Amino acid sequence: MFDEIRYFFYITNDRGITPAELVFSCNDRCHQENLIEQLSNGVRALRAPVDNLLSNWAYMVMTALAWNLKAWAALGLPENGRWAKQHGQEKRAVLRMDFRTFINHFIRIPCQIIRSGRQLIYRLLNWNPWRAVFHRLSIQLHC
Repeated sequence: MFDEIRYFFYITNDRGITPAELVFSCNDRCHQENLIEQLSNGVRALRAPVDNLLSNWAYMVMTALAWNLKAWAALGLPENGRWAKQHGQEKRAVLRMDFRTFINHFIRIPCQIIRSGRQLIYRLLNWNPWRAVFHRLSIQLHC
């Protein structure tokens, strides 16, 4: 019967941008819904698997740390050298990656560990498109 009118309010303390830039910036942040969905279903941080509050809190802390591991790994990737633009795109892709995809490409990698002489040799037994990013991350973490 009546037209439905919705009003959106944007509250900010950033006085250096125009109202149009503020609206576009806020609309770009709609990725937050995906993050909440990932915390609910990907990591299952918002599920309560046990019967008391202390155990549920511990479970939520553990899953939040796993989620943070993904973010720290992405933020730790270097973006320098002649491939800085491509490395920056890969860094943003890892940061926005679903948690299960991150687990499958960066954590669940079949690896053969060989003790030879006085060193350990790690042989990756699988190839995936993120292997170069994983190698850069391992070098960064080793330094």
